[in-house]
Amino acid sequence: MRLAVNIDHIATLRNARNEFEPDPVAAALLAEKSGAAGIVCHLREDRRHIKDNDLQRLRQAVSTKLDLEMAMTPEMQHIALQTKPELITLVPEKREELTTEGGFNITVHYNTLVEFLKPFKGSGIESSIFIEPDKKAIDLAEKAGADLIELHTGSYALKTSNEERVVELQRIREAATYAKNLGLKVVAGHGLNYLNIKPFTEIAEIEEVSIGHAIIARAVLIGLEEAIRELLRIIQ
Repeated sequence: MRLAVNIDHIATLRNARNEFEPDPVAAALLAEKSGAAGIVCHLREDRRHIKDNDLQRLRQAVSTKLDLEMAMTPEMQHIALQTKPELITLVPEKREELTTEGGFNITVHYNTLVEFLKPFKGSGIESSIFIEPDKKAIDLAEKAGADLIELHTGSYALKTSNEERVVELQRIREAATYAKNLGLKVVAGHGLNYLNIKPFTEIAEIEEVSIGHAIIARAVLIGLEEAIRELLRIIQ
């Protein structure tokens, strides 16, 4: 299983003082050095953490894989096509939320999604949809032309009993198997951390997990390199 490191909260910390440190690009390079298979950043419409200049510098610096999380808007489509990350991940976005609260509503936005993804075909940029572990959503993602799906694991992370976690994990496992059989690549993310990640290592269909907040929080105490290596020891 691979690890993609989300560096948004490095920018959150920097922006708290509106200064220059810590630098998200420096964090991305350190993450790659420590074994990350990719770097994730979310250029939100309100630019609350990652800024446009960060994205440009990340594109120049990242040598593994750059995954640009973004809303499905004309502005973001234009930025992505100009920046050329290896991957875009479409996520729902609301200005009042602290972080992404759920999967992309692919049923409601399907027709718009089909047209939105067309320019990415043949551009060298793969497309992923951040969705709930639901077979109907997976069918629509595949039909719309997505290359990957990212399964939203937030519900699993919020479960308070082992019984509830087992049920949600089985739902995720079945969704991953279903998507893989359709020919989609499968990754997962949201709310995963050092304590709840272990069961995902037993789901072979999930190739990669995307983790940000847990790593950055741990890094405050033990350093970014060791925080990433500690997590890699768990998942590998």
